[in-house]
Amino acid sequence: MIRSFSCTLLMLSAVATTSACVRAAADNPNIVLINIDDLGYGDIGPFGSTQNSTPNLDRMAQEGRLLRSHYAAPVCSPSRASLMTGSYPKRSLPIQHVLFPASSVGLHPSEVTIAEVLKAAGYTTGCIGKWHLGDQPQFLPTAQGFDYYFGIPYSNDMGNGRDGSKSNPGKPLPNRPQPPLPERYPEDGLRGATQPPLPLLQNLSVIEAVDADGQTTLTERYVEQAQNFIAEHRDQPFFLYLPHTAVHFPLYPGLKFRNQSGNGLFSDWVSEVDWAVGEILSTIAKHELDEKTLVIFTSDNGGATQHGANNAPLRGQKGQTFEGGVRVPTIVRWPGVIPAGTETSQMSSHMDFLPTLASLVQADLPADRVLDGVDVWPVISGQHPDAAPRTVFHYFRGHQLQAIRSGAWKLHLKSGELYNLESDIAEADNIAASHSDVVAQLQELAAEMNADLGSDGVGPGCRALGRVSTAFPLINHNGEFRTLPGSEE
Repeated sequence: MIRSFSCTLLMLSAVATTSACVRAAADNPNIVLINIDDLGYGDIGPFGSTQNSTPNLDRMAQEGRLLRSHYAAPVCSPSRASLMTGSYPKRSLPIQHVLFPASSVGLHPSEVTIAEVLKAAGYTTGCIGKWHLGDQPQFLPTAQGFDYYFGIPYSNDMGNGRDGSKSNPGKPLPNRPQPPLPERYPEDGLRGATQPPLPLLQNLSVIEAVDADGQTTLTERYVEQAQNFIAEHRDQPFFLYLPHTAVHFPLYPGLKFRNQSGNGLFSDWVSEVDWAVGEILSTIAKHELDEKTLVIFTSDNGGATQHGANNAPLRGQKGQTFEGGVRVPTIVRWPGVIPAGTETSQMSSHMDFLPTLASLVQADLPADRVLDGVDVWPVISGQHPDAAPRTVFHYFRGHQLQAIRSGAWKLHLKSGELYNLESDIAEADNIAASHSDVVAQLQELAAEMNADLGSDGVGPGCRALGRVSTAFPLINHNGEFRTLPGSEE
């Protein structure tokens, strides 16, 4: 059966509570969650990359713990909804793909995010980077529990192509005129050449239209903002969510990193990501917060191999429900609490962050909704290595349930392919014919999920999308910045 969050809490109540879990609110750890965009499983040294130099992530791994079986979603918006809400993306943001500029739908304001849970527990909260859960004021981070926001509200390819958002640096920019806007915007926003200039926001104020030159500065500016946030709030518990624009296409590493890796723009940008992690760790150390700060490093989905990412040894890539599309490189570090130089292959996922962090800081979870996440602190901390809070994972792509994993077994529902991920991480040896009993068990789990969220289409357990009657671009096509309700004049 699918294990509920409440059942998992009962199971974990028998586990000895660590001193890290019973501290007073004022002594709760700072939490920094770094989320990279489209970083592949094999793109960093701790997960086997020999092409990309990542000394800071190597050090983070040496000082922390690798989560080798950590799951996200196949694409951006669903993955971020899962991370924020502790639910399967289809439950909290039932969309077919991702959100685009001027979308009239987004994460519903009634959804309870990590930021809201931690804020209620006394945390100061900041989001610096790519949001991608809706760009209308009702959907932005400041409406979802974040005290501060700085970043772009969606992917860096969702701007005007004449400003460099559709091509890598050095490529010719289109000079064709802006096509006319549709009379009625698609519900999930504007696509392609109809997209307006790319907005950079500070809280609810549009402060800049990001062009090609601006794209090269985003990683460094995010780091500066993060450093300032840590310095300003070093004397109180803080939650910093740092979702980078890197390494999503188009590839815009900072000028100091361009052509320095010897392996192209993608590797250049991975090098800058590694530098950025080093800067955050150094800032934490500078303010003597190392032993008070949990740092999590992860990716929002698998890498896009057509743009240079490497998901080896996994099969597949971004947008797919093979392991390479959803299993992401994840590192956790908290000196003195998380054992250094360790790793685990126990399952965990983005939707587990919310209940895990809430349990860690003794924060209240919403009691009026289903949470699919479970408390995986025994997995993260390494203090109970045999504990397996998550035993089942459902692989959704949009509205469609495409695969299911239980323990070591993974079944692709449409093709009927069955793999043992403990012995065949690359999903190369289909053994369905010799394990019909396992196939039947996984099909039963799929049927249970069909009764909840639906195997295709919106099931009864899916919650409502946030919705506005009329959506507007944050920067008009003539370059005029929109004044958002509540923005600073």
